[in-house]
Amino acid sequence: MEDIIFSSWQDQLVDNRTAPEPDRKKPGNVRLPTEFRPGERIKAFMGWDGIILRDQDVDIVGMCAEYAEAVQRESCGKCFPCRVGTRLVADWLGKIASGEGREEHPARIAEMASLIKEGSKCSIGQTGMIPILHAMNHFPQAFADAVAQKKKAGEGRYRFAVTAPCISVCPSSLDIPTYVEEIGELGFSASLATIRESICMAGTLGRVCIRPCESNCRRANIDEAVSIKYLKRFAADYEIDKNRQPEVAGGKKAGRKVAVLGAGPAGLSCAYYLALKGHRPTIFEKLPEPGGMAAVGIPDFRLPRPILRREADIVREAGVEIRYGVEVGKDIGMADLRRDFDAVFIGVGAHDSMPMGVEGENEGYRGFVPGVRYLLDISQGKDPYPEGKKVVVVGGGNVAIDCVRSSFRIGKEDVNLVYRRTIAEMPADPAEIHDAEEEKVKFHYLCNPTKIIAPEGKVIGVECIRMELGEPDQSGRRRPVPVPGSEFVIETDILIPAIGQKVSLSFLAEQDSVKLTKWNTIDANPETFATSVEGVFASGDCITGPDVLVRATGTGKTAAEKIDLFLTGRKVEPSSDEKFRAFFSALKVYNKEEKLGVIGGLKRAHLPMLDPEERKWSFAEVEAGLKVNEAVGEAARCLRCYRIGMIAVGESAEG
Repeated sequence: MEDIIFSSWQDQLVDNRTAPEPDRKKPGNVRLPTEFRPGERIKAFMGWDGIILRDQDVDIVGMCAEYAEAVQRESCGKCFPCRVGTRLVADWLGKIASGEGREEHPARIAEMASLIKEGSKCSIGQTGMIPILHAMNHFPQAFADAVAQKKKAGEGRYRFAVTAPCISVCPSSLDIPTYVEEIGELGFSASLATIRESICMAGTLGRVCIRPCESNCRRANIDEAVSIKYLKRFAADYEIDKNRQPEVAGGKKAGRKVAVLGAGPAGLSCAYYLALKGHRPTIFEKLPEPGGMAAVGIPDFRLPRPILRREADIVREAGVEIRYGVEVGKDIGMADLRRDFDAVFIGVGAHDSMPMGVEGENEGYRGFVPGVRYLLDISQGKDPYPEGKKVVVVGGGNVAIDCVRSSFRIGKEDVNLVYRRTIAEMPADPAEIHDAEEEKVKFHYLCNPTKIIAPEGKVIGVECIRMELGEPDQSGRRRPVPVPGSEFVIETDILIPAIGQKVSLSFLAEQDSVKLTKWNTIDANPETFATSVEGVFASGDCITGPDVLVRATGTGKTAAEKIDLFLTGRKVEPSSDEKFRAFFSALKVYNKEEKLGVIGGLKRAHLPMLDPEERKWSFAEVEAGLKVNEAVGEAARCLRCYRIGMIAVGESAEG
């Protein structure tokens, strides 16, 4: 990172303006990227926690004037201090920047900015004035000189964007504070419309999203995070409960045809937003139903099939054709798709299981069932191995948890999970682990399978070895190390490896020329999702490997935007909003140590659940949704934590 001339970020002052270069200090809390776009150097940043300057030639007066205008534009107008105060501050700063400032303006600006900061109802006003106050405090001479000399501010190039801690980590960049606020104001249809601007699977994600937004919720600094996921589900379920048909308005059909491979979250999302842009997508799905791994890999007790099917119907109503039971590479080839369509999007999921690397797993033993196949059979109403009664599942992710919980529901009474680390390292959703514990799954931590015991070709047990945690590995988790001589046997007649998934790209022939990575995923540009073949794009699990559903929907939508650029003859490149997402991710929007000065005590809403002994034998949905009064009350806990960030840019040295 280049030297920082000045930083007041998070009230940690580093002022190198007069310090010789060897004596300059580096702020420990600043992660300011060097470039915004290639050739576009970041000279300064002004935002919710202060000011960061990299160049001496940045005109602080002009930058403050531009920033104040940005804050004023984003003011919702629902409280007097922000609505009126930001207009006054912007006007006064504008006058100073244009050489028309008066002697009293700097003091008035500081006084008004303090009033706005202390009196606004939400973070637009509360944080929008912080960098302006920092500028008035640390650069008083710049403002005094601009007034006394009637000096116009120098021209600058600025980029600004609005974010929030929750938005900044949402893979779909969903405008969370707005849809939550709309629920709080009883605008349930408006809330769902806001959600559908970013995701087309509100009911699905309202049930199975891993909710990274909640881990970045500032409300947690006071008491508990807002139940963002449950509120999304509420908005989607309310439409169903009231028997309302969604308003889906596809764009004017431009006649451009796009083939979409896979009706999973990435494919459905890409096709939906392409249709809204006026294109004609056709989805090719080898399964007889929509959802991909969301349908056949997530059990109905967590994600009821009717929810998925309804959301696929919404995609279809937008103007998308879905052809089920069509396997690309077998029923139709990539060459055919490239010939008959103007663009192709690959969004296939991770439907294959990773091997355990254990003696005997390739022998075809009866009772040895890979986790993905186990869940697929169950999703189709079949018991994968009816003669088996004891189950051992190996793994620590959500697929492993789904396997053990599903086992009870098909009549297995002795259900075990083997994991080589401790519960603290398990990648599965903590809520799902808790639910499995309530259902009396037996957890065996710090042990790992070494051999399948299967005399006469039938599983009767699995040999395991005890593990202890050593030094951290590449994942950051402590590496499990076998304890010599600690082998033991767990009796079982069903052994289910669920240690990971992989993508099958067997539908791609060598002549298709789609470049792959060394991990056997599609080599696509991470910003544009373009592959090595012109007109062929890809996102989701097929480029990342197994990943979360919300990221697949987010990248599917972004890929649709890139495909639209390609089809309309424009340059395929990341948008300014996408560049800001990467910028905010590097800078970090959420500060876990921030002291909000707000009285807490309002606990988050939780969904009522079926009793463990009742639910474990049924595929009925285990959670009920929020009631209207509960949803409205929960939405009221949101602090509307919008932040406005602005970058001053200049040409890079090599630009």
